Amino acid sequence: MASSYTANNGIEKIGSGEQAGTWGNTTNTNFDIIDRILNGVGAITLSGTTHTLTTTDGTLSDGMFSVLVLGGSPSGTNTITVSPNDQDKVYIVQNGSGQDATFTQGSGANVTVPNGSKKIIYCDGAGSGAAVVDVTDALDIASLRLGGTAITATGAELNLMDGGTSRGTDAVSDGDGIVTNDGGAMKQTNVQTFSTYFNANAFSAPSAITSTGTLTPGSAKSIYQRVDCTSGAITLTLAVGSLSVGQYIVVDKIDTSSNTLTLAYPSNSQGLSLGSSVEFASAFYNGTHFSFIETVKS
Repeated sequence: MASSYTANNGIEKIGSGEQAGTWGNTTNTNFDIIDRILNGVGAITLSGTTHTLTTTDGTLSDGMFSVLVLGGSPSGTNTITVSPNDQDKVYIVQNGSGQDATFTQGSGANVTVPNGSKKIIYCDGAGSGAAVVDVTDALDIASLRLGGTAITATGAELNLMDGGTSRGTDAVSDGDGIVTNDGGAMKQTNVQTFSTYFNANAFSAPSAITSTGTLTPGSAKSIYQRVDCTSGAITLTLAVGSLSVGQYIVVDKIDTSSNTLTLAYPSNSQGLSLGSSVEFASAFYNGTHFSFIETVKS
C-alpha cells in the first residue's frame, strides 16, 4: 500500500509494509514538518509583485511555517498565492517588506497586510473559490493593556477622540474635565483651571504709563492700561496694533494729582472727547478704527 499525505500539511502516512529499513527517514521528516507547523517562524523573501507560498507533500516547505516574516525588496504590492488551494491554513503574518502584501488562495476574498503591520489570517482551502480571512479585522477584545496600563475606554469614547461628530448638550460645571495636548502628552484638566487661564489671558494689564507716548497692542489681546500723571501732564496716543475686532483698550488715570491726561486716537475714530479732562476711557476696535467713550470720576 503506497503512502498517503495529510490534507492540510502534507505529512506522509507510510503505507502498511512500505519503506522497510528507511521508514525512520520519513518519520524524521514528518517530525520536522510538525515542528514547523507548530512553532516555525519563516523568513519569506519577496521580490517583484508576486510570490507563491507552497506546501509540498512530504517535504519541508515555506507554506508549513506558522509565522511568516515578510522581507525582501518587492517592487510594489506583492500578491502571495497560497498553494495548493485545497489546504486549510492559519498564519501569523508580520510584514516588514517595505510594500503591502495581499494573500490569496482562490477566487474568494483576499487579505492585505499593510507594510509594517501584523495580522492573523486563515485560508479556507475551498479549492478554486478559496478565500482568505483576516481574523484580526473585527477583533473584539474584552480587556486590553498598553504598556501595562489597562484600556478602559469604550469604543464610542475612542471614536469621539478620533474625530467623531456625535455631540451632547450636557451642561459644563465645576469638576468637569477637558482633554488637552500638554507638550505632546494627552492630559485631562478641570474646567476651573481653563477658566483661570482664559480669564488671565483675556486681557493684559501692563505697568502704569508715566509719560507721554503711544500705546500699541503687541498681541490680539484687550488691554487695561493705568496712567499715572503724578509727574506731569500726559498725552497718550492709542494705536490699533494687533487688536482683533471687538477687542478694546481701557485707560484709567489712577493718580489724584491735578495734572491732566489727554487721549489721541487714529483718524476716523468716533466718540466724544473730553480733551484734557478725561480720567477714564474705553476704546473698542471696530475693524477700521476705535469707537470710544471718555468720562471723569466723581
